[in-house]
Amino acid sequence: MQAIVETIARQAGDLAMAHFGRLASVAVESKGHLDLVTAADKEVEAFVIGELRKAFPDDGVFGEEGGAVSSRSGRVWVIDPIDGTFNFVRGGDQWAVSIGLYEGGAPRFGVINAPARAQLVAGGEGIPATLNGEPLAARQGMDRSKASAGVGFHPVIPVEDRLEMLRFVLEDARMVFRCCGSATISLLEIASGEVDGYIGMGESTWDLMAALPILAQLGVHSTVDWSDISLEAKLKFACGTPDFLELVAPAVPFGSVLSR
Repeated sequence: MQAIVETIARQAGDLAMAHFGRLASVAVESKGHLDLVTAADKEVEAFVIGELRKAFPDDGVFGEEGGAVSSRSGRVWVIDPIDGTFNFVRGGDQWAVSIGLYEGGAPRFGVINAPARAQLVAGGEGIPATLNGEPLAARQGMDRSKASAGVGFHPVIPVEDRLEMLRFVLEDARMVFRCCGSATISLLEIASGEVDGYIGMGESTWDLMAALPILAQLGVHSTVDWSDISLEAKLKFACGTPDFLELVAPAVPFGSVLSR
């Protein structure tokens, strides 16, 4: 399974990079204020769905851009064809193809390809987390003297709610924050040690389905209660080491959601 999905993710990344190399001609549409979708998103999602259907014909599919196939096996592949489309459109490298496996009511396995950064990350239950084939080190502890949190806010989140969360991070938790505009890349920054954790507001399940099972292999967990949400849910969640989750619990307790 791992080799098959990694190959699909690499090919999807190549397809996205072909569009990335000619951004001036890529068709861009708006799903809402500062919420974009491109021809590249749609083409990559269609490609990934097609390849997954060939490889795993009994499995279901759930994609950000509307792709949906019912599951006969109980397994569902959750796809974000380009997480960080705004960055993609602006020519930045903080975007990725994300393919996660949802089974038994929880994320189980994921592959993330950030082709503009030459990073392929994979892992899940029984599968060690790797970056470009090399094992990733476990994360533990937290140095409060240089604590850092990634943050992400969907454009629909009211400004006052965003400001309150930033106030909590800066004043109550006494951390610095980073906001890169891609939940997937932000979550990978936990694995690399660039941040201690991540707080997301308004994220969708496809934003974290691949990253969470990878991070779980490194001792990194989240506040998402998968037993109580659907794949269509909009999430308010934190992800990080146990020390990070304890620190942010007053603002993001276990089981927080925006909608189920």
